[in-house]
Amino acid sequence: MSKLFLQRCITPDCRAEYKLDERLYVCSRCGGLLDIEGAEDIGIDAASLRELWRERRASVDERDRSGVWRFREFLPFDEDTKLVSLGEGNTPLYDAPRSADYCRLPQLKLKHQGCNPTGSFKDTGMTAAVTQARKLGARLVVCASTGNTAASLAAYAARAGIDCAIIVPSGQVSNAKLAQALDYGAKVQEIEGNFDSCMNKIRELSEDESIYLVNSINPFRIEGQKTVAFELAEQLEWRVPDHLVMPGGNLGNSSAFGKGFRELLKSGLIDRQPKITVVQAEGAAPFARFYSHHEHGFVNEEHPQTLASAIKIGAPVSWQKAWRVVSETGGSVITVSEQEIADAKAIIGRDGIGCEPASATTVAGIRKLVSDGTIKENETVVAVLTGHLLKDTDYVMKYHSGTLITPDGSLVIRN
Repeated sequence: MSKLFLQRCITPDCRAEYKLDERLYVCSRCGGLLDIEGAEDIGIDAASLRELWRERRASVDERDRSGVWRFREFLPFDEDTKLVSLGEGNTPLYDAPRSADYCRLPQLKLKHQGCNPTGSFKDTGMTAAVTQARKLGARLVVCASTGNTAASLAAYAARAGIDCAIIVPSGQVSNAKLAQALDYGAKVQEIEGNFDSCMNKIRELSEDESIYLVNSINPFRIEGQKTVAFELAEQLEWRVPDHLVMPGGNLGNSSAFGKGFRELLKSGLIDRQPKITVVQAEGAAPFARFYSHHEHGFVNEEHPQTLASAIKIGAPVSWQKAWRVVSETGGSVITVSEQEIADAKAIIGRDGIGCEPASATTVAGIRKLVSDGTIKENETVVAVLTGHLLKDTDYVMKYHSGTLITPDGSLVIRN
């Protein structure tokens, strides 16, 4: 292989190395998470890369039309790899004046990953993960999901011609997301419990060598998702925002953005990283609690509760990578209430943009960060929206009809 990529354990006392074609999700020595390394040694200067990526935007090559594969110099695949792509990425960066006013900022930009082919940010990672699955000869691709991962995997598996099986928590996934997975031909199994129960079950199944797991514990998923940082930096003409704010569920997305900006910095494409802040719902906030009391160690939340189902996760597998990102960028982790999420979501809608509930944690969080002085009025801020408005229409209708009830039985007031 012309690119010198490898898989490496992130545990400081281990740092074991593995080849790219070893089917691993965690380190076989210590159980630590894996990173894919080598992108900073590609041997092309920053100016040449910027020009190359700009020129590709006018290309009709399938690889160049993808907002992931356009940045393939930083991806652990050979040039002749047969890609599994649906033209993912290339998502808009919106100015959002009403959301800015709501947050008491002069300007706010929203990076809308809900404009991907299946309506969520998962597609940018899934194109890489399913490409790797086909390269390894996987017979079946699997995931646990609160809905968006299921929809994305089902679509990319269909595109690749690989069988797909998904486990979801019974009664906790919107019909819109389930409909996507079913329409793309996936076998969907609902089980009692929450996402974390589903994740435990799917990890047991994936011990079979013919089965390939594509949740965010898979390092190839993170490789695809990291390219959103490249795309965002390019959209901002390589001027990095002061703050980047995103929702926190399983924490793969914050891990990916951090990795992307870290590699851009090492390669000389940017001169600093943004402060990355993760926002969680109050009822599903194990990472926020760890941020506030990390001296006690990370503690999973046994019964996470939030109407923002995409981030209803109590045992996030990528918390160590996300902690590294927050720590090295000087970011933070905060929580917002169900009322704050619902109100922020409605404000985003008034900007003509729209998003699913989990995405709105970002704008709700920014309002709090401005209020407490963490974000200053003269600082630049980008919020990441992770899912499309139509992912959960039941939530929208209940909010606007005044019938939205929180998990603790309180009525959400329509403002």
